[in-house]
Amino acid sequence: MLEAADRPIEADNDPAGGPARPAAPKLNAVNNWVPHDIVMRDTWFPIAHAPHVGKKPLRRAVYSHPYFVWRENGVAVASEFHPNEIATREKSSYTDAAGRYPVMEHYGVIWAWFGNPKAADPAHLPSLPFLPPKGGLPGYMTATVRFDCSAPISLENLIDLTHADFLHADVVGDEKSDSETIETFYDSETITMVRTCINKSVAPVMKFFSGIRQPTQNIRQVIRIYLRSHAAIAYGRFTPGDDVPLFHPCTPETRDRTRMEMVMNTSNAGFMFRHVMPKAGYKVSRQDSSMTSPQSPRYMLPTPRKDLHSKFDQAGQRYRLLMMDLAERQKGGDFDYRDNVSADCSDIIGLRKELFQF
Repeated sequence: MLEAADRPIEADNDPAGGPARPAAPKLNAVNNWVPHDIVMRDTWFPIAHAPHVGKKPLRRAVYSHPYFVWRENGVAVASEFHPNEIATREKSSYTDAAGRYPVMEHYGVIWAWFGNPKAADPAHLPSLPFLPPKGGLPGYMTATVRFDCSAPISLENLIDLTHADFLHADVVGDEKSDSETIETFYDSETITMVRTCINKSVAPVMKFFSGIRQPTQNIRQVIRIYLRSHAAIAYGRFTPGDDVPLFHPCTPETRDRTRMEMVMNTSNAGFMFRHVMPKAGYKVSRQDSSMTSPQSPRYMLPTPRKDLHSKFDQAGQRYRLLMMDLAERQKGGDFDYRDNVSADCSDIIGLRKELFQF
């Protein structure tokens, strides 16, 4: 497995070249992908907020596989069988001899492994540098949201940062700015989109709850997706204004239903913004769902129509290619990690480390 320092993440718009990029299908394949056919194995999926897990088992699912999660002597465990269930059905190959999944508790979230249990390794846990490793954030900074669409569709929508100007304008502001640049970086396990705007219209949520009086602000928005875990982090820097760090996982409960155990660490924001902004996640997710839910079934129907793309869709197209390439490798029996997902990503997302000392 290559370390990040051995092979830097590449930029699509970097003419200087660099190390070989991951193999990918032909470019016209982006118009023919079926996201419901993509199943990621040998990865950690976030299945519950840690404070929600106690002695009473909670039922979760990953790709329709049952996960019952509870605590024994304070330690989280997960099984494909309810503890009171007589195991009359056949045990899956994703659990150990006792029918249990590998489990980790980190960042205030319970993570369960999906794939070969012998391959489970903490080294494959995504880097979320703005969340305290041992958790402990207040409950109002967390939420659980569901989307009636496949996880890849939800993430493809998310990585197009420009969609927010139109779909979420009443929260994050409209499309007006003096200038805008977009960069896309990726390796075999991650993809990152960076959007920088100068003198963009002030986000309404900051105008009302952070007291920003001037008409514009400079912003740097980042979306970073961990391909296998279907987990994304979003980090926004608003000047003037507050940083907005968001953990946005898209755990595939089924191939067309997604669960998001959201965490937004607004600890360093002002009192009003700190409490209000995480709640905006419910509104934003409904807006996203209004667009993605109708899309999901269309990918399962034969149609001669091709997807249309603009110059702003580079990240989305690359996301499709990377997902198809990874799925194809796994189909061929290659589950190795070629890049290190746990490497600290603070620099690429532009994290202000002084605000997040744990």
